[in-house]
Amino acid sequence: MGIGGWSYGGMLTNYTIAQDHRFQAAVSGAGESNILATYGTDEYVDDYEQELGVPWKNLDVWLRISFPFLHADRIVTPTLFLGGNRDFSVPLHNSEQMYQALKSLEIDTQLVVYAEQSHGISKPSYQRDVLERYLAWYDKYLIPSTASPIFEPKLIKKKSN
Repeated sequence: MGIGGWSYGGMLTNYTIAQDHRFQAAVSGAGESNILATYGTDEYVDDYEQELGVPWKNLDVWLRISFPFLHADRIVTPTLFLGGNRDFSVPLHNSEQMYQALKSLEIDTQLVVYAEQSHGISKPSYQRDVLERYLAWYDKYLIPSTASPIFEPKLIKKKSN
């Protein structure tokens, strides 16, 4: 079973793999993981302060929602991280930190950074690359090399009269 998503889907992927070992592969695109480290580096600082308060007054809340990064040692799922280097919505450091954590834990991981891209990958060749990487990552971990195809066409002979 695989899991993956972009933006909030990437964030949920990070949270899920830090708590659930059922997944054999994950892809996290532009997903937050260390909200504390994101404070002041993205466009949501006002929202965070209104909803969570400031970190120095509500550190326990900020640490709790930084769960994926602070509990990376619980992750066993090979994970591909993707993001744009100009993402102001979910700064790339979220993916970089998760990548480094999994690498340090010797979990198979990759980080792909798309140059001159923001939160949404807009360059067509990069969009294609994202999709191809999703498929390749899932193929690597979810399709056993000895598996037979799901659909195997069979020759049907018509009865002759």
